[in-house]
Amino acid sequence: MSTMKFCRECNNILYPKEDRDQKILLYACRNCDHQEVADNNCVYRNEVHHSAGERTQVLQDVASDPTLPRTKSVRCVRCKHGEAVFFQATTRGEEGMTLFFVCCNPNCGYRWRDS
Repeated sequence: MSTMKFCRECNNILYPKEDRDQKILLYACRNCDHQEVADNNCVYRNEVHHSAGERTQVLQDVASDPTLPRTKSVRCVRCKHGEAVFFQATTRGEEGMTLFFVCCNPNCGYRWRDS
């Protein structure tokens, strides 16, 4: 398997780029103008597919994330705890952002949307 390549000029990651005129594969830096010819014409793509259980676990763990903002102006409808973390995310099939809340009670972790 191929290893990641880094720019000799600025140490950022190099991304595969096609030179259609010369019909060669290049690795190009998105930060500066550095490019180099690829030594292998095989490009690997890794797609990660999450199961529903994995996504649920991620949302439950956000209550302990110290980088997310917290509020005491909402109350959990399930356990009546008075603190929640909140974040914005896109929802499948909907346009725009949705405000999500997650209860900070470690025994609850209930998630809800801003209504």
